[in-house]
Amino acid sequence: MLNLIRRTSHGSPFKAYDIRGRVPEALDAPLAFALGSALVDVLGAREVVIGRDARLSGPLLRDALVDGLRRRGAAVTDIGMCGTEEIYHATADRPFDVGVMITGSHNPGDENGFKLVRAGAIPVSGDSGLFTIRDRVEELLGTAPAAPDAALAPLREGSFRDDYVRRLLACSGADRLVPRRGRPPLKIVADAGNGCAGLVLHDLARTLPFDFTFLHMEPDGSFPNGVPNPLLPERRAATAAAVRAAGADMGIAWDGDFDRCFFYDADGKFIEGYYCIGLLAEELLRSAPGGRIVHDARVYWNTQDVVRAAGGEPVMGKTGHAFMKERMRAEDALYGGEMSAHHYFRDFAYCDSGMLPWLLMAALVQRTGRSLGALVAERMAAFPCSGEINRRVPDAAGLLRVVAERYTPRALHADEMDGINLEFSNWRFNLRMSNTEPLLRLNVETRGDAALLEDKTAELLSLLEREGGAIPA
Repeated sequence: MLNLIRRTSHGSPFKAYDIRGRVPEALDAPLAFALGSALVDVLGAREVVIGRDARLSGPLLRDALVDGLRRRGAAVTDIGMCGTEEIYHATADRPFDVGVMITGSHNPGDENGFKLVRAGAIPVSGDSGLFTIRDRVEELLGTAPAAPDAALAPLREGSFRDDYVRRLLACSGADRLVPRRGRPPLKIVADAGNGCAGLVLHDLARTLPFDFTFLHMEPDGSFPNGVPNPLLPERRAATAAAVRAAGADMGIAWDGDFDRCFFYDADGKFIEGYYCIGLLAEELLRSAPGGRIVHDARVYWNTQDVVRAAGGEPVMGKTGHAFMKERMRAEDALYGGEMSAHHYFRDFAYCDSGMLPWLLMAALVQRTGRSLGALVAERMAAFPCSGEINRRVPDAAGLLRVVAERYTPRALHADEMDGINLEFSNWRFNLRMSNTEPLLRLNVETRGDAALLEDKTAELLSLLEREGGAIPA
């Protein structure tokens, strides 16, 4: 893959689950054109649906991708600016062979990418064809178009948003969203971050009994208020301040392609995605008792506790959307959640959605009459966690071995489902390598002991620094 590797100092733009990188250093029009051709050659695509987020490089990549598809004989339906889950919905609901979302998600504004799915919204990852596509792209780069202009396959413009919105309402249960008698409607601050969430929020809001305050609703790929990535602490202040100013019950913010949403309580405090998994599982299990809930391996004691108490069956899965979706299908799981705020739903073709979680969370708050802050505080006290801590290291694999050798002999349970998971009587940790960067990612949790959490987190970080030269990422 010499040509692709030369496109970026970080290696090929083809990653484990998608394609992404800086434009034009890693992604450009020739690569997008070759990708369109490769999707036909490798996946046999004949009917393809595409969409894009608000990034300024989107139209350039879209035009080249469409040209490559059509010259290879694939008809294209372009649904324009949208969210990634709208492509999932289209490929699950209609007879498309392939769906392509052009998105940089939460990455810096000069980056972009491609997310690929097959019919039925089945993800295309490194284990299921993405690297074969990469090899074919490499062969095609610089070659002449396969068909003259007169022989281009059809290009259509379309929109499935009305059907998609109806599906969201059906999956979340419209009856859950009606406030109980005597209670005022929930006040919600919704911050679209100048990404694409605003395109759907207006349509949803017209049907919902909530009192909304909207922020940054207009899609703008220049991101005048910063790249929509609420995982960055510096991107949370505006949403938090708006929640407090509005006297809102909760705040919600999204990344650029809105396949993830993030929550704030009534005080404007950001809520770790980990604790949302248990709350969403509890709400869904009310109408599907005994259902299986898939969770990732980084932190899970709280999730398992809540799921079992709600009559469900917790199932551990490997981090990453392709792995989670595969495990959910194998288990016929009701729901799957990752602490990174990816939430997957059986009723949404086992795909992740950034709209369904907040609809369900609002239903939970209305049903219980308890604030989101109170619901989360109870779980945080029961199972404190460190949140994911990233450290850059020269030799991630070597340092992972050092930590495993140091701690495994004393562990009550150890596995390597996703990095190393080591459990002790009242604390545990997960340490895993990044799929794309020279990073180690650490998560620690305890059983109700905040002081122990602080102590063990500091102990592990000190070891990473001392033995492996780890520095903050």
